[in-house]
Amino acid sequence: MADLSFGIVALGANLPLPAQDPVTTLRKALTMLQDVPQISIAAISRIWRTPAMPAGSGPDYANAVALIQTGLTAPDLLAALHGIEARHGRDRSGGRWSARALDLDLIALDDLILPDADHLRAWIDLPPDRQRVETPDRLLLPHPRQQDRAFVLAPLAEVAPGWCHPLTGRSVAQMLDALGPRALDGMTPMGGAQLPGLA
Repeated sequence: MADLSFGIVALGANLPLPAQDPVTTLRKALTMLQDVPQISIAAISRIWRTPAMPAGSGPDYANAVALIQTGLTAPDLLAALHGIEARHGRDRSGGRWSARALDLDLIALDDLILPDADHLRAWIDLPPDRQRVETPDRLLLPHPRQQDRAFVLAPLAEVAPGWCHPLTGRSVAQMLDALGPRALDGMTPMGGAQLPGLA
């Protein structure tokens, strides 16, 4: 692949599918991601068990992060992720932060800031009560909530500890530290999600 970009994809699932638990769903989703033309998986974190947010709203999640190399544009990459979600029965009618069979979030692509710094900053600074009900009408990169989510940052620290947010300049470790000493409460690494051919 020529002109490759470096991407970060966060994976999460907490609803079982027929004969398939959320951990198996993540592993199958990673295989599907690897099979998408112009996408190559470079590294995968461990799978983490994470309490649902808000507390008590559903079963625990299985979460992981994959680093990819891709020749796809950001919109085409997002469409590929949505296609994999759809193949796992993802239903977006349940509202934001609802339980789901599979969630694939594009966290970052190279140092892209989309659509622009001011627009992204406004979404990063969105008050929590508005975060629950408002949905962006366009692709935002980096993902505006990733710095708030230990279930993204902890696995990301395993595979890209040196990554820095292109808008804020903060490293993964700094963002995780900013969440406080109890950020990882209830989170447990469960094991690997390796694909054949990955070290």
